[in-house]
Amino acid sequence: MPMPARETTTVALPPPATEGGKPLLTAIRERRSSRAFSDRPLPPQTLANLLWAAIGVSDPEGGRLTVPNARSRHEIDVFVITAAATYRYDIPRHALETVATADLRALAGKQDFVATAPVNLIYVADYARMPDLAAEQQLVYGSTDVGFSVQNAYLYCASAGLATVVRGSVDREALGRALGLEIGRAHV
Repeated sequence: MPMPARETTTVALPPPATEGGKPLLTAIRERRSSRAFSDRPLPPQTLANLLWAAIGVSDPEGGRLTVPNARSRHEIDVFVITAAATYRYDIPRHALETVATADLRALAGKQDFVATAPVNLIYVADYARMPDLAAEQQLVYGSTDVGFSVQNAYLYCASAGLATVVRGSVDREALGRALGLEIGRAHV
């Protein structure tokens, strides 16, 4: 869970484009993992579309997300790490909250390409939002909900012609400290 002591600024994202792209079955067929990334930053519209597809609000009146979410706990936070700054995606407002202004990309994984990829998405399950569940259940629900979001991100990237790869090789404690997370209450 992010620590409240940091002062944040909000960066507005353009409204997501919720129409278009490749047909779903084509995106599924073309979905691939790739470790070769351009060094160009993502345009704001592309980043807005990616975040909305991954875990945005698809039904503003009902509060439903673009992905299933166990018991509507909304325990997943997504951090966006770029060369310019690190942000937390404010899902209901479809905006970015600045977490750090340093380039933290090298902390987002242990592979060489991570430090130069234009965007790294970090998924964090905040266990404090699941207090009624045992630790094992928190891990299962959090991991499952992240899996839904990652799959949507993969499908969006396939549809938009973007490279993507999911990674698990991360120094979670170092990254958690850099993101201002309370280790033990959240799982990076």
